Amino acid sequence: MKSLYNRFISFINTIQGKIAFYPTLFSIFGFSFAMLMLFLEKEGISAYIIEHIPQLVINNADTAKTLLSFLTGGIISIMVFSFSMVMVLLNQASSNFSPRVLPGLISNRNHQYVLGIYLATILYNTFTLVGINPLENDKYQLPGFSVLIGIILTVVCLGSFLYFIHSISQSIQVNNILDGIYKKAKSRLEYLLEKESETAPSFPDASEWTSYFSSETGYFQNIAIPNLVDICKEESIQLKILPIQGVFVLKGVPIIQVSKDIDDALVKDILSNFNFAKGEFVEDNYALAFKQITEIGMKAMSPGINDPGTAISTIDYLTELFALRLKKNDKTIITSDNEPLIDVTTTNFKELIYQVMVSYRTYCKPDMTCIQKLFIMFKYLLLQEAHLPEYHDALVAEAKLLYQDTQKSITNSTDLRRIEALYQDLTA
Repeated sequence: MKSLYNRFISFINTIQGKIAFYPTLFSIFGFSFAMLMLFLEKEGISAYIIEHIPQLVINNADTAKTLLSFLTGGIISIMVFSFSMVMVLLNQASSNFSPRVLPGLISNRNHQYVLGIYLATILYNTFTLVGINPLENDKYQLPGFSVLIGIILTVVCLGSFLYFIHSISQSIQVNNILDGIYKKAKSRLEYLLEKESETAPSFPDASEWTSYFSSETGYFQNIAIPNLVDICKEESIQLKILPIQGVFVLKGVPIIQVSKDIDDALVKDILSNFNFAKGEFVEDNYALAFKQITEIGMKAMSPGINDPGTAISTIDYLTELFALRLKKNDKTIITSDNEPLIDVTTTNFKELIYQVMVSYRTYCKPDMTCIQKLFIMFKYLLLQEAHLPEYHDALVAEAKLLYQDTQKSITNSTDLRRIEALYQDLTA
């Protein structure tokens, strides 16, 4: 039961980023609420309201039917407009920034909530309209109180629409996109730091262990760690997870190494705790935030956009994230009762800073403002406390590469002297 629960939670975390997830939940709620109100109407709730507060209930069937039809048609119109606005947002974000930011924009919960409110209200009004049934002598069974609820929900939809317009206009601004990516990555890093011990426990050399292969293709999104810990304890085995979380895994490539040979049934049981998706999400892989922010900076430096200000903003956010990453160990070892059970492969700091800087060195080296900002970033990071001394060595090495590249790309003597002073300040 515990295993199924952990897998269910892991699955929910995977599908929460889908644009249809919350609208679907709201739709189910809207339908269920409509059925509840129809039941209450049969119990006489409208008659009770008419008797005590008649001003709140519409007591004319034609008026109720016309009103509900009009309100439902109006909500459908603003819902179509809202979906169109989402598509425009995604198209502009893909063109102006990076296609990688699209999953984050699609998974914006506030937008999903608004679309869900629209769908829930449409379903509620539709089934309430169905509940206006003709009786004998051309009279109607009028769910007056349900109609009142439908009007209130429509007013809520109008308020949600105004919020949606405001939110969608804010979402397309590059500073808000960068801030959203930064906050997600910061939250993920802080979570990992809380779970991490001060010193990583030693883990056996797995080079001679038996490798087992992936049965699926997709982005390796997350793992049901509690289930794997239980399996390791029950079977007296240790695991090494080979791919870095967030990378694209192909079917048939090695995905785990096990300390001893295991049968196919156990392999299948272990791999069932690995979740794959067709997209990447910062909530599961903080390294993706570095990639997304870097790509936004590189797009800003392209000749078609030529926006150094945005590139400088990306460096500011990367500086904050690197400062947080300096506190994290390069190794992630899952333990139980102080016994190391699972070695999770993670992105090491040296590789992370190199992959970011290789892009900035390539595209920003002719721009003096970006170069100065990068040296200021290195200066700040070298002043921060690092979990391992090798982190500062990696920063100095990347600063040296940046200095060498700028010596070749910048010819102005004044700029070169300024760069020389910045580099000497780092290595002093």
